[in-house]
Amino acid sequence: MKGVAGIVAAIAAAALLIIAYSALFSVYQTQQALVLRLGEPVRVINEPGLNAKIPLVDSVIFLDNRILDLENPSQEVIAADQKRLVVDAFARYRIVNPLRFYQAVGTIDAANSRLATILNSALRRVLGESTFIQVVRDEREVLMGRIREQVNREAAGFGISVLDVRIRRADLPEANSQAVFQRMQTERQREAAELRAQGAQAAQTIRARADRESTVIVAEATSGADRLRGEGDAEKARIFADAYSKDREFFDFFRSMQAYETSLKPDDTRLLLSPNSEFFRYFNAPGSAAATGGTPASAAGTAGTAPAAPAPAPAN
Repeated sequence: MKGVAGIVAAIAAAALLIIAYSALFSVYQTQQALVLRLGEPVRVINEPGLNAKIPLVDSVIFLDNRILDLENPSQEVIAADQKRLVVDAFARYRIVNPLRFYQAVGTIDAANSRLATILNSALRRVLGESTFIQVVRDEREVLMGRIREQVNREAAGFGISVLDVRIRRADLPEANSQAVFQRMQTERQREAAELRAQGAQAAQTIRARADRESTVIVAEATSGADRLRGEGDAEKARIFADAYSKDREFFDFFRSMQAYETSLKPDDTRLLLSPNSEFFRYFNAPGSAAATGGTPASAAGTAGTAPAAPAPAPAN
């Protein structure tokens, strides 16, 4: 009898330990708990620690107390200026009312699915009222704030608080991006061609102006040279005329000496002339030309020109 009583006592003690163990549960710092009694919520536990429940009657559902991520797949949105945009957004949220969360969606996966639908709707509404430039550059921060407010307002019924909504990327579709790139490239090529044409025109204008100026300068220089040459020839003629009028005989003698120097080259000049030739009159007796009263041939002609000497017949 004692052996049977001991076995029964051991079984009872084990049962009591199992019941005591099942009546206790721990809530960690990253969790919050919802206690259900026969499927009905009776208590929400937000603080970490050791808690008790009625074994076999109460059940505990643990929910994450941390900030949760919602990654939204990329989608196309039409902006107010009819530009198609590929928008990649994400959200950060936290469960603030475990009871309402459990009653509305039940699990985090279901909450993500419902919240993604709400986020997509808010993106289309807000970005559909904005232009491409506002979304991409000017008002991106403001638009993300408006989207967060709308998502948070609708997600409040799920016991969720949306902390942040971010647009990671908002670009044109690939086909549109290529078309925009090609249009920009064509526009830059057109501008480059226009600038080259303007440069060529300016270069041609400058070159034509330089050619015209050089022609004018050369013409003016030639005209000045001709004028100076004419003035010099006139001055030369005047000087010769003055010299001839002052001493005609000396002038005839000087010009004859110049004619001798020019005609009688050394080593290769031979002349066959009559000794009485007018060309050698200054080699005859002094004063012979004056005694005969003849006018030397070298003095004939216009003043300022070399006296005409009889052409000697060269003999080789």
